[in-house]
Amino acid sequence: MTSNPIAETVRSLMPRAKDELTELVAFESVADETVAPRSECEGAANWVADALRAEGFQDVALLDTPDGSQSVYGILPGPVGAPTVLLYAHYDVQPKLDESAWLTPPFELTERNGRWYGRGTADCKGGVVMHLLALRALKANGGVPVTVKVIVEGSEEQGTGGLERYAEQHPEVLVSDAIVIGDAGNFRVGLPTVTATLRGMTMIRVGIETLEGNLHSGQFGGAAPDALAALIRVLDSLRGPDGSTVIDGLPADDTWEGLQYPEEDFRRDAKVLSGVDLPGSGTVADRVWARPAVTVVGIDCQPVAGATPSVPSSARAQVSLRVPPGQDAAEATKLLFAHIEKHTPWNARVTLEQVGQGQPFQADTSSPAYASMAEAMRVAYPGEEMQTAGLGGSIPLCNTLASLYPEAEILLIGLSEPEAQIHAPNESVSPEELERLSVAEAHFLANYARSKQG
Repeated sequence: MTSNPIAETVRSLMPRAKDELTELVAFESVADETVAPRSECEGAANWVADALRAEGFQDVALLDTPDGSQSVYGILPGPVGAPTVLLYAHYDVQPKLDESAWLTPPFELTERNGRWYGRGTADCKGGVVMHLLALRALKANGGVPVTVKVIVEGSEEQGTGGLERYAEQHPEVLVSDAIVIGDAGNFRVGLPTVTATLRGMTMIRVGIETLEGNLHSGQFGGAAPDALAALIRVLDSLRGPDGSTVIDGLPADDTWEGLQYPEEDFRRDAKVLSGVDLPGSGTVADRVWARPAVTVVGIDCQPVAGATPSVPSSARAQVSLRVPPGQDAAEATKLLFAHIEKHTPWNARVTLEQVGQGQPFQADTSSPAYASMAEAMRVAYPGEEMQTAGLGGSIPLCNTLASLYPEAEILLIGLSEPEAQIHAPNESVSPEELERLSVAEAHFLANYARSKQG
């Protein structure tokens, strides 16, 4: 990085940032009480609230949202007449999944090979620390030139819409001129990137029942309707012969015109096993940014361990459907339900339950805020120009904010570059990315203040 006071300040604060991220990662803040006790989310929320108070934020509060979670809010007043910028992150995390697959404890920040490992280091507790670093750097170099609002969500990973509903009920709380969502990531380490599109998401549960109870497979197998086999047929109907997502009535042939994702890079990032083909058609960018994608994320039936030779009477699956910009998540859900009902064999009894939903998002990259961010990225990443990419994941709040504040400029940056392996075992963050993006955010706030003065 080129020498400048803000960059030097951020660099001097990195040891403190590591200590703080260590404290925050230690909370098993999964917003699902069947996975982790509620006290873990409460502990993380209070940690964030205390951090904001220590930085001079006013009106710091834990907002009780309709889904039962808490979001942390605070406001740091800027100069009279200065624009207001909302900084977003979330403190809730994905479950640890298979703990045996972690090389180090998932809720204990561990440094290894130049990266910091632990659940939430990148997604998105690192985003909380990024915001704090940027503000501290500005305060040490003349002050924060904008009014800053911070909102740190407590149930983003669950997709239950708590903060979205709260914002709709209290629109005055988050009103702002620009919004920085710190929950995306660079296309690659060292390549500054803003995310222009997000796929939406719907999460459903599919239940199949065929018998009053399990039956001996020798006595009844062959004629007794097997619930697991029926479920497998339903799930298989959601993909075409080449592996493309196929849902009756849902378009799946859009193309991505921007930054491309070379297949060899994707295979490396996704850790695809040698010799295994990629499903679907079109470019990788088409498949992960511009088209719907269905994933079976879990199945309930009798486990292999202790299995008996019996015909299953019931089976259940949880299915995620990612929905690209230009499609409506609610309509996609209706089509998914209708498809499953149509493709359920043998008149088996099927039950469908929606457990989460969020709309896709597309940003206006021509706004003045993007020019301010591009200039800031050039400072933080010397010799690199800011790139614009899509993101296959979902941040449901983005569309809510865009609807509530149509004049606000929304930018997505963050620490979830491919090596971070978010949502998987051994999630990690690059401390260099944390440092550079904190510098970029600080310069963005200064640039944005000047642009509004003009």
